[in-house]
Amino acid sequence: MKIHELKILPKYFEKVITGQKRFEIRKDDRGFQVGDLIKLCEYDGKEFTGRDELFEITYKLNGGKYGLEIGYCILSIKPYRNETNLKL
Repeated sequence: MKIHELKILPKYFEKVITGQKRFEIRKDDRGFQVGDLIKLCEYDGKEFTGRDELFEITYKLNGGKYGLEIGYCILSIKPYRNETNLKL
C-alpha cells in the first residue's frame, strides 16, 4: 500500500469531505492502485490551507476508454480509517 499526497482546490475538497464527491480524475503518473491511499491536501492556488484528509482507492478506471484520455484515470475513493477507527 502506497500513500499519494495530492493537492486539491477548496471547492473540490469541501465536496469530497462532505461525501458529495467520491471520485478523483487524475493524471495517471503515480502508479495508483486499488488499496492505495491518497492524502488530499487543500491548496488555494498559492499555499496549503493546513486541511487534509486520507482516502482509500476502491476502484480505478484507466484512460483510453469511455472518453477518458489515455494517461489519466478516475479513482473511486472512500474515507480511510485504520483498525482503531482513527486517521493516520
